[in-house]
Amino acid sequence: MGSESRNNPPPATRKPVRGVALDMDGLLVDTERLYWQVGDTLLQRRGYRYSNELQARMMGRIGVSAVEQMIEMHQLTDSPAALLEESDELYGVLLADQLRPMPGLSQWMDALQKSGLPFGLATSSRRKFVDVILPKFDWANQLAFVLTGDDVVHGKPHPEMYLTAAEKMQIAGSNMLVLEDSGNGCTAAIAAGAQTVAVPSEHTQGQSFGEVILIADTLLDPRLHELIDTSR
Repeated sequence: MGSESRNNPPPATRKPVRGVALDMDGLLVDTERLYWQVGDTLLQRRGYRYSNELQARMMGRIGVSAVEQMIEMHQLTDSPAALLEESDELYGVLLADQLRPMPGLSQWMDALQKSGLPFGLATSSRRKFVDVILPKFDWANQLAFVLTGDDVVHGKPHPEMYLTAAEKMQIAGSNMLVLEDSGNGCTAAIAAGAQTVAVPSEHTQGQSFGEVILIADTLLDPRLHELIDTSR
């Protein structure tokens, strides 16, 4: 961690950042911990345990598509719709009182607002959960757009989410900075042509991040903040 990919162009040759798109789960808020609890509870009820391998497969996928990975991996007999409903019930209970920000979130959001760059949310979470989370943060009213899993046909690692984010900001993909914590999310952003930064959480540190321009230690990483310093 903490080094630039040697296969990417040096900073001097990168296009200027004109807008920023942010993942949410595991990047801004510590929901991956909650997803792990939900996944493990679901699987224990069926005689299995949640794992890093399954989490990596599910990350970034939308709703039914995510639980289909669980069904396929463990050959469950549940229908995707029924399993998703059960998952939602468990997650809703945890989200109500166990939500917490990721380290450095407040400082990162302050820096973004001072930069003057437009920034928005591009999350695979469904709108009903995003609407619970965002009101807890005072920076939410500064978002230029909020894209959720309900707003796209294809979830990450497909690039649709980030292609749409660039369209929302009316910029080229190459002028967009994307922050992601997962391999699937980084794959989606890179495929959309974005300058992509991985900020792995404890749940995603072992994943592959492809051709990102930076693997940041946390949202406090000064190299990350340099990327949005418009005064330079």
